[in-house]
Amino acid sequence: MTGFVDLNNIRLAYGGGDGTLALDGLTMAVKKGEFAAVVGPSGCGKSTLMKLATGLIRPQAGTVEVAGKEVDGPVSVAGMAFQNPSMLPWRTTLKNVMLPLEIVQPHRRRLKSEYESYVARAENLLEIVGLKGFGDKFPWQLSGGMQQRANLCRALIHDPALLMLDEPFGALDAFTREELWQVMRDLHAEKGFTVILVTHDLREAVFLADRVFVMSARPGRIIVEQEVDFPRPRPIDLTYDGGFNDIVHDLRGHIAEARAAA
Repeated sequence: MTGFVDLNNIRLAYGGGDGTLALDGLTMAVKKGEFAAVVGPSGCGKSTLMKLATGLIRPQAGTVEVAGKEVDGPVSVAGMAFQNPSMLPWRTTLKNVMLPLEIVQPHRRRLKSEYESYVARAENLLEIVGLKGFGDKFPWQLSGGMQQRANLCRALIHDPALLMLDEPFGALDAFTREELWQVMRDLHAEKGFTVILVTHDLREAVFLADRVFVMSARPGRIIVEQEVDFPRPRPIDLTYDGGFNDIVHDLRGHIAEARAAA
């Protein structure tokens, strides 16, 4: 395996060896700077894969490596964003975005002495995602889409080399979701970090990703790797293109076959 993120022959059962087998024989490699998407039937282990790659859980068999090092605990080079933004209601948007700086080294050590530069970094991220001027607002003063934009900023404030996205746009309306696809597209182009996106939305996967990994039904493993070679930056109108929809339909077919074989 030669990726920035390597999962090699992973086996994981919840509750130990006799528990529910979530993953079995899962192998995948994501290259540095690549935008990868993971799709598959419900319950196939997509979120479990995310936890493995970030060191939140460990497999019973197989190895997980990130940036050339075997993962044996939480991965400090990773930022994470989930479907629920989980903004702290008593903190302003700016303070929510800056929260990881109070936890992750070396930023925690530098935060007090370099506070103004960190504030400038947070405000720059907020401007990039369309939230300029909203840093002093509280979460209850923001729409769901605005909270998710802030959530992306929080995941990126400590300049992670790896961004893990677990259904981050799933709870949003279709129009807002497409807006945030474009925000994510532009952030990835500007920052160059590696991304692993877990999603049920096949259009989202094909629009954003360089490669889409399809998982089998539980116990999950990778059954298809689909290259997506549309030029970047991709306009949202691409989602109406015949070639784009051919890939979406092919992926849907693979998932349907995986569900039928369960």
